[in-house]
Amino acid sequence: MRRGCAYSILCAGADLSYAEKNLVAGETLLYQTRHHWIVLLGPVLLSLLLEIPGIAFLVKSIVHKAPKHSASGNAELGAGGLAMIGLLLLVAGAAILVYGLAKRNATEMAVTNKRVLIKMGLASRRTLDLMLSRVESIAVEETFLGRIFGYGSVIVRGTGGTPEAFFLIAHPQEFRRAVQEQTGQAPPTVSQSS
Repeated sequence: MRRGCAYSILCAGADLSYAEKNLVAGETLLYQTRHHWIVLLGPVLLSLLLEIPGIAFLVKSIVHKAPKHSASGNAELGAGGLAMIGLLLLVAGAAILVYGLAKRNATEMAVTNKRVLIKMGLASRRTLDLMLSRVESIAVEETFLGRIFGYGSVIVRGTGGTPEAFFLIAHPQEFRRAVQEQTGQAPPTVSQSS
């Protein structure tokens, strides 16, 4: 039984990735990657922009016990209203962060001894299964920051097919190297002569 799973029948395969679930007989998973953590920067920043004011509203609602009246006689927003706004902002911030994490984890790229497998998407899914013998080329594009932090774009081209681009992938050079090692396209090593 898997750890943390009370009913092994319901949880069978729950820990397996898309590539692991779709291996065929005699196929071995050699390399696997996904979106780089940098794709979470947007959701994290947006989440913080909502959660910090949310916490401030909650703190103010605790300090603000009874509604006060202004000079014109209009009631200000009470403690309950401040607490509700604070909770809504916290929930919205948490939802954005969870969505960002789920979207990041919904992208998988794998190399087996027979195929290149790529899966993207949450609600709608896009997959690419390309036999290694049909891989014509794999290009990698990395920006300056991508080289520093280890992310880039991978462009896979099958024989007679259109190029398929996948952006912000973690360790794109290693992914390309894994494919090249399996197809026999590994770049020659440069020997240094003295």
